[in-house]
Amino acid sequence: MFALWYLTFAVDEIRKRLAWLFSSNKPAQPALENKPTPAAAPTPAPAPAPAPAAQPPTAKPSPPAPSLKPAAAPAAAAPSKPEAPKPATPAPPAVAPPAPAAAPAVTPVVAPKPTPAPSAPAPAPAPVPSTPATTAKAAVADAGDKMPIPLPKSLTESNGTATNGNGAIHDGLDNQLFEAANKGLKVDKEQLKDASQDFIKGEANAFVQSIKEAQQAGTRKQDTMVDAAVLAKLEEGYAKLAASDSKSLLKKYLTKEIFDNLKNKVTPTFKSTLLDVIQSGLENHDSGVGIYAPDAEAYTVFADLFDPIIEDYHGGFKKTDKHPASNFGDVSTFGNVDPTNEYVISTRVRCGRSMQGYPFNPCLTEAQYKEMEGKVSTTLSGLEGELKGKFYPLTGMEKAVQQQLIDDHFLFKEGDRFLQAANACRYWPSGRGIYHNDNKTFLVWCNEEDHLRIISMQQGGDLGEIYRRLVTAVNEIEKRVPFSHDDRLGFLTFCPTNLGTTIRASVHIKVPKLASNKAKLEEVAAKYNLQVRGTRGEHTEAEGGVYDISNKRRMGLTEYQAVKEMYDGITELIKLEKSL
Repeated sequence: MFALWYLTFAVDEIRKRLAWLFSSNKPAQPALENKPTPAAAPTPAPAPAPAPAAQPPTAKPSPPAPSLKPAAAPAAAAPSKPEAPKPATPAPPAVAPPAPAAAPAVTPVVAPKPTPAPSAPAPAPAPVPSTPATTAKAAVADAGDKMPIPLPKSLTESNGTATNGNGAIHDGLDNQLFEAANKGLKVDKEQLKDASQDFIKGEANAFVQSIKEAQQAGTRKQDTMVDAAVLAKLEEGYAKLAASDSKSLLKKYLTKEIFDNLKNKVTPTFKSTLLDVIQSGLENHDSGVGIYAPDAEAYTVFADLFDPIIEDYHGGFKKTDKHPASNFGDVSTFGNVDPTNEYVISTRVRCGRSMQGYPFNPCLTEAQYKEMEGKVSTTLSGLEGELKGKFYPLTGMEKAVQQQLIDDHFLFKEGDRFLQAANACRYWPSGRGIYHNDNKTFLVWCNEEDHLRIISMQQGGDLGEIYRRLVTAVNEIEKRVPFSHDDRLGFLTFCPTNLGTTIRASVHIKVPKLASNKAKLEEVAAKYNLQVRGTRGEHTEAEGGVYDISNKRRMGLTEYQAVKEMYDGITELIKLEKSL
């Protein structure tokens, strides 16, 4: 409201000043007309007497005397002739007879060469402005002393160098006024009115624009502000993490300097904060990594924390590196890693995908969850051949169906404490579902941890067949649902461990001799960039000596190379187990 009031007040003041400046009866008019024209006023007095007309060559000093004291001349003329008031009117300058008398009066001003020039003409040039700009400046300066607020720069400085678009208008008005005064012409009032309105409109628009810019700046500042409660929780959580014996990558790389640099930042679109990124690791000090990306922009806004963790986890993928283009390679080159079925119980290859245009779990609304579920269900229902199957929404699932999925080890749970702390389980089970083909060798999880988890699996160690099925499914789904991808990081997902290819090729394997020395098993696995987990995956224990071993690197290499690392590593582990 104050801004609108001030705008009205400012425009009104500008209109008043312009009216004063362009008025013909203000001091600006005499200042412009203080040229030879005023000298014509005293000429009517000497006009009736022929004597002054006969003495121009010798009595040149006498004409300036009446001009210096115009009041005395009319007084002397009044007693001699009662009709003296008639010459006082503006009519005499137009009468032809006095013309010879007027000529000598004008001559001293036009040609100031004679000696009397220093005395008489000296006062006259003083008020005469040298340029139109000077006259306008003087008039505006006088006005400025009487006004409560200063005029805009475009009005007080008409030097021809203005850049706001109004300088040219003001200069044009000054020139019109000056030229009109010199030529004795009347100024076109309508033209001046239009010009003044244009000027006022320009100033008003500039003022409104400045208000809008200020409001936008305030909005941007408000959007980038982190709530005081969030900051307090961050500070408290960081202090506890720093004092703990956590071995997580979060504690390793979240230095005090990086923490202070990132704690006040938010992502542009979804306003995610540092707390959204690290709250799982702050609550679970036993985390291996401890961070998640609430939206795709977090990988850029909080890059000072993500980049070193990504480099550490993915085997040296530096912040200057760029993930290669997707390449599944020749699927026929992989065979069976355990043809005798002596060590490998089952093999699985999966990848994560995020649907383009949607944030990750912590920022998803319930409506978005449902919308995504509908798109996934429609897409998967169109698959044919060995991928043909059925989609089962978790919402309203029948007990018999639920039990069958549990028996098949297909049904995923609401989420462990790590995902819950990261706000990845909101609105459960809304928007979640499972798809599997008729042979139960191909699955898709919808909105478990990632938008999509695409899985190909079967009993035994025939990696070649399993990998081929996955590649076919991914290509078919991507034709219908575009995936979120980054030129540097590859395919984007919720967890920084699943970037790049997002490929995880794993086996459930029994290696009792190597398992008797867990440290030795992990040492050999690390040599081939393999990761050893419990039977049911991360954060679980081995059941009956069965381990889940998979490729660890997912960035800086192609899909084919990632699967080959697992193929070569498992082949070597089986060879070692046989040799013991």
